[in-house]
Amino acid sequence: MRSRFLIFNVTFWSTALIFNACNSTSSKALSSVVYDPVDTDSIVLATPSLLMDKLDSLKKGLLYFPPVDSINKIEPKAARKMLKDSIFLELKKKPKHIYLTFDDGPLLGSQAIDSIMTAKGVKASVFLIGKHAKMSKMLTKYLHRYLDNPLIEAYNHSYTHANHRYQTFYADANTAFMDFIKAQEELELKHKVARLPGRNIWMFDDVKRLDGRNGGTTAEMLHEEGFSVFGWDVEWRLNGKTGDSEQTVELTYNAMKKFLDKNMSLYPNNVVLLMHDDMFQLPKAQMQLGALIDSLKQHPDYNFEFMSDYPKKY
Repeated sequence: MRSRFLIFNVTFWSTALIFNACNSTSSKALSSVVYDPVDTDSIVLATPSLLMDKLDSLKKGLLYFPPVDSINKIEPKAARKMLKDSIFLELKKKPKHIYLTFDDGPLLGSQAIDSIMTAKGVKASVFLIGKHAKMSKMLTKYLHRYLDNPLIEAYNHSYTHANHRYQTFYADANTAFMDFIKAQEELELKHKVARLPGRNIWMFDDVKRLDGRNGGTTAEMLHEEGFSVFGWDVEWRLNGKTGDSEQTVELTYNAMKKFLDKNMSLYPNNVVLLMHDDMFQLPKAQMQLGALIDSLKQHPDYNFEFMSDYPKKY
């Protein structure tokens, strides 16, 4: 009996082990709509002669697994586990990608974020609110600092931030959609990238992940308009008025590392951290942000990326 090999293209893989660090979204709700391209249809069986004709495919992201003479006798559940375990081992060898994202700017903490990213030399993604840029000359100045900084990319977080009435806002999907369009135009944003206020919804390429609340229709309308809609994997909370952390730098760092080590994020080896501009008004909080970045930079295989490049695939 000829030996057979399992082939799997990890470019189209994302783990089904979904975990959300934001307390406002339950794991039960997340489990209702999950993007998981790992299925038995993705497994290709090929003879050794076919594999020999494709030796260069390792450079294209294909992973090869040891010969299994009795592959047809393996229970489907056991075969899937063997496949995923092999993928995990290969992914651990690959670079890891960090996405530092900040919501609700421009606000009082925006200037500090801009300065810290410049000082540390790392990339950051800011999701901006249109009306905030109009509230004062100072906030308008902060907006332009973001737009002029090559280490920062600015994206759409709506014009009104739903006036913090999210259920009502998304109940009228067309009005919510136009709110994003207004922000895109008035902020003169270059990238069609958005994050929905109050919602951890992902919708880009062929990926669709909802959080069990309304807002999905608005996300679909934005996606049809050419936007990529992104949520987050881990959230870090700080009290903007006191600079005190609800979660220490160490805990936040460990949460991000756990997502990368155990492939718990939406895409393996890619972790999106959610923060908010108003967290970093005070020097105490600014020092914590710098400390988190320094901790992440200690890893030679950690790379800071823009959300417009999400996800990095192999």
